[in-house]
Amino acid sequence: MKRLVQLICLICLLLTTFGPAKADIYNSMKTFNSALLCLDNRYVDTVNIDALTETAIKAMLKELDPHSTYLSAKEVEQMNEGLGGSFEGIGVRYQMENDTLLVINTVSGGPSEKVGILAGDRIIMVGDSTIAGQKFNTNEIQRRLRGPKGSVVDLGVMRQGEEQLLWFKVERDKIPVYSVDASYMAAPGIGYIRLARFAQTTPEEVDKAMGKLDQMGMKHLIIDLQDNGGGYLNSAVDLANLFLPSSELVVYTQGRSDGHRNYLTRHMFEHFKGRIVVLINEQSASASEILAGCLQDLDRGVIVGRRSFGKGLVQSPVRLPNGGMIRLTISHYYTPSGRCIQKPYTKGDQKSYNEDLLNRYKQGELQYADSIDFADSLKFHTRNGRTVYGGGGIMPDFFVPLDTTSYTKAHRAVNAKGSLNKFVVQYFKNHQRELHKQYPTIDDFLNEKTGFKVTDEMVGSIIEQARNDSAQSNELDSLYTNDVFRKQVAAYLANDLYESGAYSRIMNQTSDLFKEGLAIITDERRYNELLK
Repeated sequence: MKRLVQLICLICLLLTTFGPAKADIYNSMKTFNSALLCLDNRYVDTVNIDALTETAIKAMLKELDPHSTYLSAKEVEQMNEGLGGSFEGIGVRYQMENDTLLVINTVSGGPSEKVGILAGDRIIMVGDSTIAGQKFNTNEIQRRLRGPKGSVVDLGVMRQGEEQLLWFKVERDKIPVYSVDASYMAAPGIGYIRLARFAQTTPEEVDKAMGKLDQMGMKHLIIDLQDNGGGYLNSAVDLANLFLPSSELVVYTQGRSDGHRNYLTRHMFEHFKGRIVVLINEQSASASEILAGCLQDLDRGVIVGRRSFGKGLVQSPVRLPNGGMIRLTISHYYTPSGRCIQKPYTKGDQKSYNEDLLNRYKQGELQYADSIDFADSLKFHTRNGRTVYGGGGIMPDFFVPLDTTSYTKAHRAVNAKGSLNKFVVQYFKNHQRELHKQYPTIDDFLNEKTGFKVTDEMVGSIIEQARNDSAQSNELDSLYTNDVFRKQVAAYLANDLYESGAYSRIMNQTSDLFKEGLAIITDERRYNELLK
């Protein structure tokens, strides 16, 4: 009876959410209800009706578009943590080293820092439970460390130089999840901001980062949206306020029952008037495409990189009585010029949709700009009359091919086996104090003459670790002469020593896409030519 009541609640919820149902919908609901009752009452073995109901919902959604999905209650919680701007926990960044939790660093001003936990500490016990050597997965570790704000957890910590466990009483608090991955001056007058996601706090984070860059002499800005899978629509619209005057159309949506909706800028921020270059690649999606498409259509910035993912379907959350959620597609995104962002798909064919990026690679799209054949029906025009194309994703104004030579087979093998990460974790633990003393800031670390250098001895240790891990490559010795590999070693170490943006700051030195973006924004004539 309890399950039947839950099902009736679900039906009522769907009816109140989407309006009166037609007679055939009522008949389908009755059929589904009868099937559940039959299984519950007459099936030969005991069945989990809740699990079967979730399976049925998932199967139903699979017959629709690729982005209508069902999330369990736990998945809903994890999604909200990533996009809500914070979660509640103890405030540490960590890695697992031989089934032991190694603290990489503590959140500045967070609960763990306040009680004296240090980078390099190893958390052995949480309460009266030992977590070291238990082979817990990430979800289980997070479950034990996270908890409601104000709750207290006792942590048993092993510290180098101490013979006994040190015990800390940590009061959990809200821990921020930042959207801005990196923010620094890429060149005199040129600011750089990398966004990982579009969360509730993204516009305020970017505004704050731009304020700091402005104080450092920023006149023009590179916005890096590579690999940014999107997030909240309103965050993308609000962020556009930083670069556009009021009442500009950022995006509009159109759906069968949801109708037509325009999203306009409003006077939220003093908008930035310098040159803008936006970096995108094939993994830039959704809200990233909204921002890039808007700035392109309004001739407000130059888009550099490769055609974006093409995720232009709008999902509306439908909460279910079991705590789960249906993210149901209700409309399409369109850029100001009228381009539909969503790439083509066949309903129910998730496999082909998932293989789209692989097919782009095989067809040469990631290496050659002219490998894409746009139909005349997909031609649109920007405010200044430039030709842009629809058909899915945002095609850049300046194409940069995928670099397939820097990441060699040996480099990929070392990363795939986790050998590089193992080395960095151990090296950081053994040399953390001397590294901090010798290179107190990221600028000291990067100094061309006196900064940190990855030695042949370090590369040799990584190669030895890779061979112990049975890395599938006969060319591991080639890593001695691979500059990109050495940069990645340094970037991982800098990421642990300093703020997270240190990784991007170092790896950008090896990125053709970043280099082209920087060259374009630096050259005013070239920048303006691309906007004609």
